Amino acid sequence: MKQPMSRNREGILAVFGCCLAVFWPGVLTFGLPGVMAPLWQTMFDVGRAATGMAVFFMLAAVGVFMFLVGRWQERYGMRRMIALGVILTALGTVFVAFAQSIAMIYAWAFLNGIASCFVYIPALTTVQYWFPWRKGLASGVVSMVFGISAAIMSPLLGTMLKSQGYQMTILTIAILTLAVGLIGALFSRAPGSNGTAGTKSDESIKSHLASETPIVENGSLSVQESLHTRSFWFLWITWTLAGAAGVSMTLLSTAYGLYKGFALESAILILTAFNLTNGLSRLVSGYFSDKVGRNRIMSLTFLAAGFAYFILPFANGLAACALLAAVVGFAFGTLFSVSAPLVVDCFGLKHFGAIFGLSFAAYGFIAGPLGPALSGYLLDKTGGNFLPVFLYLGIFFVISSLCIRFVVKPRLRRGGE
Repeated sequence: MKQPMSRNREGILAVFGCCLAVFWPGVLTFGLPGVMAPLWQTMFDVGRAATGMAVFFMLAAVGVFMFLVGRWQERYGMRRMIALGVILTALGTVFVAFAQSIAMIYAWAFLNGIASCFVYIPALTTVQYWFPWRKGLASGVVSMVFGISAAIMSPLLGTMLKSQGYQMTILTIAILTLAVGLIGALFSRAPGSNGTAGTKSDESIKSHLASETPIVENGSLSVQESLHTRSFWFLWITWTLAGAAGVSMTLLSTAYGLYKGFALESAILILTAFNLTNGLSRLVSGYFSDKVGRNRIMSLTFLAAGFAYFILPFANGLAACALLAAVVGFAFGTLFSVSAPLVVDCFGLKHFGAIFGLSFAAYGFIAGPLGPALSGYLLDKTGGNFLPVFLYLGIFFVISSLCIRFVVKPRLRRGGE
């Protein structure tokens, strides 16, 4: 569908702004815990399970606030929510610089999880409103930046720690988060004269959205209607299991590299490989999901990640470990980028934020305990044996590859499928 040149330019600027806004929240979500976990263990005299709990608190906040932000953005507008999220992210990062205990790291993790909701969901919604005919690609671009930012910055964070020290490194991150994020928020305007989505000033986009979302006769499903479908609950299970298996690598990668005898700088490269494909796959999978189907792309990548986890305990050499971590990262990025347009395909765009937020709650509340927390506990109890950890995480991905096949368009407007 051909669009006016001026609208395309505005849409591209909005995508650019959303990418800037999510860059540093992505670093803090996917990069900082993995880089800092060994240091936090030394600073606060705690084990792997304790640092794994930091990710649990981050995900718990996401589980609570992703749905709420999805509701609030319909009332207050996307750009305001993004700006608020950026400010909260920067303030929370300052808190890390002066942490005196692991409990203070948990408090930061919870606040960072809240802040990421205010940035990520409005950004995804904004770009899908601008490019409803390329939902997978548009959301994939933003999701890619959210994930790949940590791959870009993780090695630099290690260098900064050595040259600047812990506190100055964290404060520098806080300043960059605020400056870059607020610039991004300025550009992240949604279609419509007042910057809110779905306004009557953009009838052509509304009309196209209606034609792009034929799942019910009169428009999108409500939150309550979505909860009465099998598709929602299969998606919920997928987010639980694939989310747990994917996010665990953010902490396990560096620890596994150190376990294999690599120096810290080399071990961080495993995390970098994971985050590199975690970012790139969001664009690649988002693009191809528009072409060959979202369920197929997700199912294949989840299956590949499951086998990567099965092989990882027997991998020798840095390159092999990094390659297998990259396969897991590719599947994890696919979960983030393709789930968003899949929700729109199944339930419509009108209540996307709230419905996606509810499915994301599985990732927030359950993936944390099942993934980083449980894996850290098992490592502490087994003296650092990664075999059972990688085995059960691989099984999670295999089950997810089956569940996602059942996430399809509901057949009825009311009363479930």
